[in-house]
Amino acid sequence: MSNQSVKRILCVEDEQEMIDLIRLILGRRGFDVKGAAGGKEGLRLVREELPDLVLLDLMMPDMDGWQTFQFLRQTSDVPVVIVSAIHNKDDVVRALRMGVDDYLTKPFVNAEVVARVQS
Repeated sequence: MSNQSVKRILCVEDEQEMIDLIRLILGRRGFDVKGAAGGKEGLRLVREELPDLVLLDLMMPDMDGWQTFQFLRQTSDVPVVIVSAIHNKDDVVRALRMGVDDYLTKPFVNAEVVARVQS
């Protein structure tokens, strides 16, 4: 069994380098970070791993973040933070209106990622 005091984060991101970076940043702060290479894998891992938080990219090839979030909300109320290179304020507003908990743009400052995850 996993230690329930360790917060589990699922990073749904098609770029392995970004997953590795987030795992490094948050792992140093005591978080257990799992990676999913796309939306379909992310949805499966949400069911299997029961993360405390999902970090979700919007631009992914198999199933984009918008679709992934919609499917996720049908089965889970896990908090979701969008982590995307899309800086368009209309997309930020769209995501927040859809019910995401926060929106972080790439590139980001490491301390900002930690602060948003902790909040």
